[in-house]
Amino acid sequence: MEWKRPERLRELAGIGVDRMGAVADSSGRDLLRLENLDTDIAPDAEAIALTRRAAVEDACNSYLPFVGQVGLREAAARHVARVSGVAYTGERNCIVTAGGLEGILNVLLATVEVGDEVIVTDPTYVGLLNRIRLAGGVPRFAGLRFTPGGPWRLDREALRAAVGAKTRAMLLMSPSMPTGAVLDEGDWAEVAALCRERGLLLIYNAAMERLLFDGRRVLHPAGLPGMAERTITVGSASKELRMIGWRVGWIVAPEAFMPDLAAVSLANVVAPVGIAQAAAAAALERSEATLGGYVAELQARRDVVARELAGLPFGMPAGGWSLLLRVSDYGLDGETMAQRLLGQGVCATAMAGWGGAEAGEYVRFVFANEPVERLRGLGARVRKALGA
Repeated sequence: MEWKRPERLRELAGIGVDRMGAVADSSGRDLLRLENLDTDIAPDAEAIALTRRAAVEDACNSYLPFVGQVGLREAAARHVARVSGVAYTGERNCIVTAGGLEGILNVLLATVEVGDEVIVTDPTYVGLLNRIRLAGGVPRFAGLRFTPGGPWRLDREALRAAVGAKTRAMLLMSPSMPTGAVLDEGDWAEVAALCRERGLLLIYNAAMERLLFDGRRVLHPAGLPGMAERTITVGSASKELRMIGWRVGWIVAPEAFMPDLAAVSLANVVAPVGIAQAAAAAALERSEATLGGYVAELQARRDVVARELAGLPFGMPAGGWSLLLRVSDYGLDGETMAQRLLGQGVCATAMAGWGGAEAGEYVRFVFANEPVERLRGLGARVRKALGA
């Protein structure tokens, strides 16, 4: 039978992480696992205990409530209100989702028309690009400026130039994946000005917003003038709370968006994971006290990787879990470098498809899943793979 592939799938790109992970799992070798956004740092012990209890509670083995349990909705709304300075409540402003990426897709489906353009940074996580395309949108790239050994910077001129007649929204993340770029006050002021001037929606992916290094502070764009009514925040338990397998996220939005967001959520996944929500609520509430040590550990790992790669063309992450190395300086593309790294006992992911054409010049190292001791010596392996 000849089958015509739906047009919306034409530009969907593979993530590459699953393929590299399968290679590593089947290799029988003790590889340095830097390919996937996993972490070896355990979740809050209280969250684990609550999950065990919830697994035998009848109320948690239920489709209801469709929009999420009251406790987590209130906890998420309080959290976003605390970091943004905007008044939110669980009842009026929050829906629980089965992970942050379900939340991103639901927001896009509820707000973006077919053919609308959505601005993202470049490079960016390919999963975000795929969801824009699934919703019928068209990604438009605003570049991040790369300085070897320095932090990535938002190209504000490129951001302004990316806004066109068909632009509907911006989908931004800070820290961004995969670069670790963090938007500063001036960046967010430019974003807010463009949103106000051009009537744009801001979809803010807050999955890593508190994983900040070198004393940086959280800047939530909903708190800027004129942005509370046009900002939708999508959060997740996966990165900040290290609860990847729980598949819990949340959408916090102005009340006017809630009916459409609820309708799409019900039509998509129907109900979030019942046995995970109380645990996520507790971990989120406790994170104000527990997050500091975790962020310090991530920064220590970043610093080791940076020292190991000193003198090579990498972008310094200002937050998050990962770092990019530009291998095109050595006449290589990311895929070739990933294969060479396997020969040196390192599993990493090529960035082709994670943005515009230049993304293929990079390979990504995730430093959240290996301790400092195992990261030492990475530089020698990388230089051998580069032939440097």
